[in-house]
Parts: sequence; structure tokens; C-alpha cells
Amino acid sequence: MNDQAQSLREKFHKGTDHSLSSKKTKVITVTSGKGGVGKSNFSLNFALGLIERGQKVVVIDLDVGFANIDVLMGISSQKNITQMIDNNLTIWDIIELGPKGLEFIAGGTGLSHMIEFNEQKLNYFFEQLALLNGYADTIILDTGAGISKETLRFILSADEVILVTTPEPTSITDAYAVVKMTQSHKPNIRFNVVVNRAASYKEGKSTGAKLALVAKQFLGLELVSLGCVYDDVHVSKAVRKQEPFFLSYPTSKAAESIRSLVSSYLSRKTQQGDDIGIKGFISRLRQLWKS
Repeated sequence: MNDQAQSLREKFHKGTDHSLSSKKTKVITVTSGKGGVGKSNFSLNFALGLIERGQKVVVIDLDVGFANIDVLMGISSQKNITQMIDNNLTIWDIIELGPKGLEFIAGGTGLSHMIEFNEQKLNYFFEQLALLNGYADTIILDTGAGISKETLRFILSADEVILVTTPEPTSITDAYAVVKMTQSHKPNIRFNVVVNRAASYKEGKSTGAKLALVAKQFLGLELVSLGCVYDDVHVSKAVRKQEPFFLSYPTSKAAESIRSLVSSYLSRKTQQGDDIGIKGFISRLRQLWKS
């Protein structure tokens, strides 16, 4: 798998400066209020759903506590972001190839000390991220659950945010806490809500509506409901096999849910502007790191 990734890197990057591309590479942060809601599994399978629709996607695992995107695919990562920064590797050195052309970057346990990075390390990190400009259609940042200082920065800097919750009352409460905390820093923040492990369409819609109602009533904020992913035994089967359920069980209810979510996501009217894309994301992230 790593040889394939190396071959792709040479094919796509030799003699090409993607940082100068005019193509807009959208940055999506995926987050949740608490752990155990299936956030990383959603990120992985949503990325594969976008690829099925013809998009080029790179997933970056920024869950500093429980980075596991590679584990969900049964892949042992060779390099990660921490090694890139510590050893002056390039972003192309650490991109790895997953199934169906999915490309991903592992985080590494050293990311837990990201807040302590000195200016030189941070600048190098930003410089390497900038090279992804124009390379992919979408970059998905899979962050840690809850609101750490690092996660908050990535949420506030992203073009869009997908908030994953489940119908459990504690999950809804924690998801609202994320919305409230984030909105206090950025009043016009836009959240796309996904309800995972819904027993039915009715339960998924009801859960999303409850969260949206509370956010509207107490924060004056409109949440966008993307839909839900059905509670499906095939998901746990795929996790045990270390394979994405979208590929292992493509006709399962969970996989069909992902297709519906992707369609909903792609059909929306998206934000426009000069600050959309990698450059705007890095500019906002840089400012937040200084504050």
C-alpha cells in the first residue's frame, strides 16, 4: 500500500506546485461533543461517499487522544504529522493511500503537545498544509471529541463544520455544549449536524430537530441538518474486520445513509468567497494560534 502511495505522489507532485493552484480545496472539520459516537468512522465513510461521487479527498487525523483512522482501514501508518514536523519531512512524504483512492494523513501521539509547538514548528506545519491547496476537492479534518483548545481552533478555522451526535441525551447535551462554546467565539459559525446510530428516520430527524430547536432558542443560531446514519449491525462487523462499512457492505442501511448524506451535502448552496479554501483556513488558524 505504501509503494502505491509513493507511486501516486511521484505521478501527481513531480514538478508541480499545487500551492499556486486556483482550485478551491474545501476544508471540513468533523467533530463531536463526546467520544464513542462514531465520529471517526463517519469521517472515513463520508470521505468514501464523496469519492464515489467523483471527488478527490484527503482525510487528516487530528484526534490527538485516539487517532484511529488508519486502524479503521486495517492499515499501519508509516509516517505521521508529528514525524513530518520533527524530521522536516514534506506533506507528500506522509500522505498514505487507503482504499478506492482515499488519501489520509495520520496524526501521531505527539500531536497532544501541539499547543506547545514553537513558532518555527508551527510555521513549518502551516507551510506544508498550504501545499495541499488545489490538490484535493475536499480535506476532512477528523478532530478529537469535545472542545480542547486545539480542536476549537480547527473548528473555527474550517470552511465548514460537521457535528456528529447520537440520539442519546448525553450525546445531544454534549453536542450543544460544543455549539455554544464555538458560537461564543464565532457568532456566525455554520454547523451541519449528522445524527449517527439512529434507530429510524423518525428518530434521526427528531434528534436533529431537538438540537436545532435548543440552538435557535438559546443561541439564535440556525443548525443545518444533513440527515442521519442508521444504527446497523454491519457497522460493527466492518469495524471488527478493520474495513470501512461503505465498502464491505455497500448495500447496507448504513452505507445507503452515507450516500444520502453525501447527496444532501453536495446539493446545498455552499459558502463562497476569497477566504474559502486552504489559504483562508491557514490564515484563520495562524491568527488563532497567536491569540
